[in-house]
Amino acid sequence: MASRALSWISVSLLFFMASFSCVAARSTRAPEVADPTDGFTALNLGQSNFELQRPYDEASGARYSFDGTVRKMWVLSSDKPHARQSHTMPRTEIRITGHDYSSGMWQFEGYGYVPSGTSGVCIMQVFGASEAGAASTLMLHVYDGALRYYDRQLVEDNIYNRWFKLNVVHDVDGSVLTVYIDGQEKLHVRGRGGHSHYFKFGVYAQHHDSNRMESHWKNVTIFKKN
Repeated sequence: MASRALSWISVSLLFFMASFSCVAARSTRAPEVADPTDGFTALNLGQSNFELQRPYDEASGARYSFDGTVRKMWVLSSDKPHARQSHTMPRTEIRITGHDYSSGMWQFEGYGYVPSGTSGVCIMQVFGASEAGAASTLMLHVYDGALRYYDRQLVEDNIYNRWFKLNVVHDVDGSVLTVYIDGQEKLHVRGRGGHSHYFKFGVYAQHHDSNRMESHWKNVTIFKKN
């Protein structure tokens, strides 16, 4: 009787330990990340939808390269603006054409990479605003390795020298923008109005810009809510 009781206790103990191990393993798993594109439809993008803006006195190959997968854009703080009549800061940006919008829910998705040393620069923006003095409803700047909402709140730290997945959702009717990094929500802010919008990415010099600014992009997709 004693040996059978002991066996039963041993079996029960082993079962408890195995169950505890399973629960512990489940609890240490990384939380599942929701896909921000759920409920959205990807739009067709051809090369004609990627309009390059670069210093007006430079050939495209002097500030831009595309190997069929990765688009690399760079600009110098001493460069001219993108148009002779413009008084804006130097830039090498891609402007998404053919998909300007004024209502509904739209989304930008792309994989970005910022080399160390790049600072004081906008790497992605949602153009169009109605607030006084504003041209964009959202800008993402890089300062000393930190990705920020304009030059304000932190969106993601330690952005240098790694690929990150960026999703920006713009609810025009609700005037709200949500930013995801690697599938995790990092920013939720009010928009700045505007009657027409479009997406841009690349490098656009801001305050305290470094001598050279560079960003790389791949798998850029535009989505619209169904």
